[in-house]
Amino acid sequence: MVSRMTSSTSPLSLIFSLLVYVVLPLVSRSADSDPLQDFCIADLNATVIVNGFPCKPASAVTSDDFFFDGLSKEGSTANIFGSSVTRGNVLSFPGVNTLGISMNRVDIAPGGMNAPHWHPRSSESGVVIQGRVLVGFMTTGNVFYSKNLTVGQMFVIPIGLVHFQQNIGEEKALLFTAFNSQNPGSVVASVNLFGSTPSIPNDVLTKAFQVDANVVNGIKSKFGS
Repeated sequence: MVSRMTSSTSPLSLIFSLLVYVVLPLVSRSADSDPLQDFCIADLNATVIVNGFPCKPASAVTSDDFFFDGLSKEGSTANIFGSSVTRGNVLSFPGVNTLGISMNRVDIAPGGMNAPHWHPRSSESGVVIQGRVLVGFMTTGNVFYSKNLTVGQMFVIPIGLVHFQQNIGEEKALLFTAFNSQNPGSVVASVNLFGSTPSIPNDVLTKAFQVDANVVNGIKSKFGS
């Protein structure tokens, strides 16, 4: 409740109070902006995209637009990381457009990992469905937090921090992760640094990692750069 202004109220106090009422709603927002309508099924064929997808005409919306079965399918872990991420974001599930939510399925083979990465537009929460998983993340102050998780246990990763999940069990691991963004993005550190197009100059990488060019070239060859 706003208190009644008295003659003793200073202009500075009034300005501060107004700023509090303006700023507080902003800091309480989720990663994505709040929607302005019941739904906005993404038109993935749109030629103009401005910070998100425009809506498909309501007359073209069907029940199927609100359902997605992609996370029911096991992903292939036959790759260098021994893991697979099946994304349920706006690009594969247009129904989440403007809702500020999405989910992933993460399959990890024994000894495999969901390699160190970060999500620039979202925090992440997850739950282990099968197996034993080491989950860890690093803060901007270079502090490492981690824990071995089993079935039913949950974790949270703050927005923008480097993190990973590693299968430390003898069977396949399965996780489901959730995000407060329709398109959280994913920057996989090793792939982005050593597999970019065009390639990052070797002298940048040799200086950053304090190794010689042969080591950098060897790593690049594994990522097709």
